[in-house]
Amino acid sequence: MAFFRRDRWALEEHPSVVAPSSKWSNRDMDPVPPGPLRNWGTWAYVAYWISDATNVAVWQLSSSMLAIGLSWRQAIAAIAVGHVIIAVVIVLNGTIGARLHIAFPVLNRSSFGFWFSYFTVISRAILAMFWFGIQTYTGSECVYQMIRAIWPSVANIPNRLPEGANITTSGIMCYFIYWIIQFPFMFISPQKLRYIFALKSAIVPAAWLAMFVWAMVRVPPSQSLDPKHTLLSGSALSWAWLSALNSSLGIYATLSVNIPDFTRYAKTVRAQYVQIGIIPIAFTLTSFFGIAVTSAGEVLYGETLWDPLRLINRWDNRPATFFAAFSFALATLGSNISANSLSAANDLMVLSPRYINIRRGQAICAIIGGLALCPWEILATATGFLSFMNGYTVFLGPFAGIMIVDYWLVHRGRVDVPAMYDPQGRYKYWHGINWRAVLAMLCAVPPLLPGLISSINSSIGVGNAMRLFDVAWLYGFFTASGVYFAASTLFPARETYMDKAILAFDEEQNGNEIEIKDKDASSESASESKLSA
Repeated sequence: MAFFRRDRWALEEHPSVVAPSSKWSNRDMDPVPPGPLRNWGTWAYVAYWISDATNVAVWQLSSSMLAIGLSWRQAIAAIAVGHVIIAVVIVLNGTIGARLHIAFPVLNRSSFGFWFSYFTVISRAILAMFWFGIQTYTGSECVYQMIRAIWPSVANIPNRLPEGANITTSGIMCYFIYWIIQFPFMFISPQKLRYIFALKSAIVPAAWLAMFVWAMVRVPPSQSLDPKHTLLSGSALSWAWLSALNSSLGIYATLSVNIPDFTRYAKTVRAQYVQIGIIPIAFTLTSFFGIAVTSAGEVLYGETLWDPLRLINRWDNRPATFFAAFSFALATLGSNISANSLSAANDLMVLSPRYINIRRGQAICAIIGGLALCPWEILATATGFLSFMNGYTVFLGPFAGIMIVDYWLVHRGRVDVPAMYDPQGRYKYWHGINWRAVLAMLCAVPPLLPGLISSINSSIGVGNAMRLFDVAWLYGFFTASGVYFAASTLFPARETYMDKAILAFDEEQNGNEIEIKDKDASSESASESKLSA
């Protein structure tokens, strides 16, 4: 019975640098102290985004745009514009994390209020776990192709599941194999994850380039790309392009919100500025690779194989099949751990700091997101995939907009880090709720819900409300930003305004860099001195 005792699972007591007690923080939640834990340099962020750009979901996104009737040029334009916008948002929120060295769930308390921030944290955690299941299913497709390359008879395993299940018996088997493979990687510390990104950025782009060369040799662009024209016209074309743009924003809208989870480990603030250039370049280039190979596949196989795993399923070359599937499996593994399980772990950790740290949070994410959901239902069709991407942006756009406006325009960088860990601190607003953020969310989210419902169940007609859902991220971001700024300007929360930022350690913000003034700032005496000040 001792196994089920609550105190048995309590984390080791850790004197927090900023929190009033261990009830409100733990070692992983505390601000990252100066020293070796801040080890993400410029090349770490370059490797991170190159590895994430060469992800199956990015290929699926660009290829599915062809499946809904856009030309390849229109699809590339939507992807490029979308990732330029999202790169700007990521750098703005990433700079906050690099300056304050705290994660998204804690940072959000300054804008939403200590208790209302839990709404954003829970929403983010649910979305991350949902996406974890999606990526795990994608990885299982890679495992199937790798097994097929070694043991072709796997295709003859009888299917005991009904046709409407959207998955086969062999698919379920491969799903659990991949879930087991990726589980140990969740116990790697965030500081060491950059090595996985470096490995991915070396292996996976080479595989994508090889597939691109293969496609161009088998089917020249004059036969695959040049004849491709849009099947749409008029308003149908405009709304389809806007929906594609929104999907481009949605695919990494999650990181536009929780990028502080990674930039908190930056060596300097400038180290993460490279994201504003590498994100649109990497994603546009890799999306073009996906579109080119998918277009060649249309000529070779007579259908739009928007999922690259379904494309390589047509190959007879077993070594090529194995290498391509292995590269996709590796890409999915890194993205799933960093962007999903680690992000969910940061969110879950805030809900119960005494019992959940990053490792335990990732284990919870793997169990709920990987075992309790049915992601194959979403990935059954290209339209379903785009609908999921659009739905993913309903909450994330407003979250990102409120965070940016609060830090850069309302408080102008002058925030109180210790108060973010104290329920009775300056960010308690009204009973822990910043009503300005509530008002912004009420103006941004409800108008999008009819479209979200219709995208889940197409039999429910919502009329022109579906058009607004096609631009969900843009509408949510700018509406929430505008309403929050207006409410904060007209009815300012005076108690949250300061002349200078209060950081966790003895540091000064000088322009774009942070100068560490006291090398021993992480010691207990320096912490007490800072809190007293």
